[in-house]
Amino acid sequence: MKHKYLRNVTTLFYNGEKCTGCGKCTEVCPHGVFDVTNGKAEVIHRDLCMECGACALNCPFDAITVNAGVGCAAAIIWGWFTGNEPACGSENGAAGGECCSN
Repeated sequence: MKHKYLRNVTTLFYNGEKCTGCGKCTEVCPHGVFDVTNGKAEVIHRDLCMECGACALNCPFDAITVNAGVGCAAAIIWGWFTGNEPACGSENGAAGGECCSN
């Protein structure tokens, strides 16, 4: 089964100036969103972020923030139940359309 994700809606924010390249984000991210190259982490698969918050919780330098919670997963599940495309930021999205707000 192929995973469904919404493009360009994650609340993930990465501050490269604070990053020291320790690699904690790559160790804890279940979907391989990060990679460390040239001594710095970089976001390589932003749309795979499920907003679990593991990266932000484990970054000792506060280089990563994310609004952890159900995020757009709620919209995807709602779309499955209703037979519609997942919708964030609209009246058809879960949680009153606020599931992906920054």
